[in-house]
Amino acid sequence: MSRVLIVEDEAHLATGLQFNLQEDGHSAEIASDGELALERLLTRHEQFDAIVLDVMLPGKNGFKVAAELREAKNFVPILMLTARGRAEDVLEGFASGADDYIAKPFELPILLARLQGLLRRTEWMRQPAQERVSDELGARGDEDELDEFSFEGGTIDLVMESELLRHLIRNRGRVVSRKSILEQVWGLREDTDTRAIDNFVVRLRRYLEENPSRPKHLLTVRGVGYRFESDADGESAEA
Repeated sequence: MSRVLIVEDEAHLATGLQFNLQEDGHSAEIASDGELALERLLTRHEQFDAIVLDVMLPGKNGFKVAAELREAKNFVPILMLTARGRAEDVLEGFASGADDYIAKPFELPILLARLQGLLRRTEWMRQPAQERVSDELGARGDEDELDEFSFEGGTIDLVMESELLRHLIRNRGRVVSRKSILEQVWGLREDTDTRAIDNFVVRLRRYLEENPSRPKHLLTVRGVGYRFESDADGESAEA
């Protein structure tokens, strides 16, 4: 049974979510504001499999809560709820460390499906890296099947990461700037906060790389952006 923390100050919404999550087979608990959530997660070190986090909270908002969790190296999956549906606001959520988002008002089945996707990721990340991806991405560089990755026991959806990864693979071997990612992948202005891109790359590395701290495929080009290299590219360079 998965343990989920709901961080929501609207009591009727929080209790409704709690009831429906429990009906869906999860253990669900409520924190009414961001400070209480941080106390449970960072001070008392309680363990949860996922967090449903509202943006509009009293005191510290959801963006600040997510950012503090990530700064403390707490990588519990976060599904962010937001009434602010502009692309820039969504990117701010991802920049703060959210793994997925859903706009209010939302359909309950959609929220449950998004949450289940994050929980699958959690289970997937517990596997050794060499057992995760049966899709030989590094060797094939195939961008046509990137909506999900296969692994032992199931598949995992990549959500927004898929578009970023497609763009990098299309430009394999070339440096792709953060500006081009914002404009060509997500259609945003170049002055939009680029931290969201960096967070997506961090997550993609956790999915794809044997050692995310020493990536072989998703490479950072300091001050510019990123470059994708496949195993075949590396072998050609060595030949």
